[in-house]
Amino acid sequence: MPEELFEQFDVIFDGGVLMWPILACSIVALAITIERFWSLRRASIDTRDFMDTMRTVLRQNRFQDAIDVCDETGGPVARIMKAGLLKHNRSKEDIREAIQDAGHLEIPRLERYLSALATVANIAPLLGLLGTVTGMINAFAQIQHKEGLVNPADLAGGINSALVTTAAGLSIAIPTLVAYNYFVSRVENMILEMEISSSELVELLTKNRGEYEI
Repeated sequence: MPEELFEQFDVIFDGGVLMWPILACSIVALAITIERFWSLRRASIDTRDFMDTMRTVLRQNRFQDAIDVCDETGGPVARIMKAGLLKHNRSKEDIREAIQDAGHLEIPRLERYLSALATVANIAPLLGLLGTVTGMINAFAQIQHKEGLVNPADLAGGINSALVTTAAGLSIAIPTLVAYNYFVSRVENMILEMEISSSELVELLTKNRGEYEI
């Protein structure tokens, strides 16, 4: 086991100095992935069940109970619904504006760190490519230094560095890109749920007041 661990560290050192920023990218990507997975999981709710409860309560004009349900449920959908409920006695335009303002606060929370994750997915393979170029430069420098009288061992160091950095960069970029696309898809679905739920809330709050014009 210790020998295998030392071999893994040897691979990192074989890649040269560029392996350290690549390793830093892997740590950042892992940290963001864990944080986003946990945060989005906490933000997710059963929207269908939540809206069924809201319909039942609002049809009985129990606005305070509806607000309490939002507080107990939590999550972005519940928070924007609460913003609309607090304006339940105002015009449709005021209710919609309150919901939109709440949505403008919630969306950045859902998208937090996703740009950094995308940056890591783009930078990691470029660092690997830079390592490849650097390794090949070193290999050709050996050929020039020895005026072409080289053996495979003389070129092995530069070529090995080139291959290691390329493999490391791609190994980080591929799962990071998959994670980024997964999180973007989840955020888009949650935003869609927010839009649908907020539209239904506006209609529930105003349908009995004769306000049918947007």
